[in-house]
Amino acid sequence: MMPEADSHAHLLAVAQRLSMPLYAALAGLGPVAITPPTHARVADRLALEVVNQQLSTKAAAAIWSRVEAACAVQGLAPRDLFVSEHTETLRSCGLSAAKVRAVQAIRLADEAGLFGPSLATLPHPERSAILRSIKGVGQWTADMIGIFHYGDPDIWPAGDVAAVGCLRRLTGGTATQAFDTRAFTAPFAPYRSHLAVSLWRLRDGVPAPTVAV
Repeated sequence: MMPEADSHAHLLAVAQRLSMPLYAALAGLGPVAITPPTHARVADRLALEVVNQQLSTKAAAAIWSRVEAACAVQGLAPRDLFVSEHTETLRSCGLSAAKVRAVQAIRLADEAGLFGPSLATLPHPERSAILRSIKGVGQWTADMIGIFHYGDPDIWPAGDVAAVGCLRRLTGGTATQAFDTRAFTAPFAPYRSHLAVSLWRLRDGVPAPTVAV
């Protein structure tokens, strides 16, 4: 059985016990795979995720495309702009002052050797603590790096609005109700990253379930 089929079977088995609307949505979606890393260097992916923070996919892509265009004009790689001399260039691309400081801090951390090979061998909580020591890098960003750069299959990004929102819709919850998503998703281990990716795929096309009152 392929890894994504194995994870999908587990998600379905758990969802069938917890929420039939969630089960039906996951069954209709089918297995999902975690895409391989798109960047050879973790620092480069980390900078991209910082740009993505608190933005829609469309807005983040627009900003990053302007960064790439600015690089092309000067014959540079994006990381070459993450120095104080290019602060205004980055600001003109749409990065906030805080995000400019963050990507500059990531470059400095990279140059200091913070992203060595041993980072890949650490459990996610330990790796997250190291990443969060960089000013401007929070838990959401560390979770994205864990899922999409290191391919960790069992991360639940509790701070991700889209994943949490889709989960609420499929389990009958509302934004005003207390909902401990860490506790709810615990039975989906060791494939909570696959659950999150599935919810991201579903988020734009899932009707709210009918809940009896």
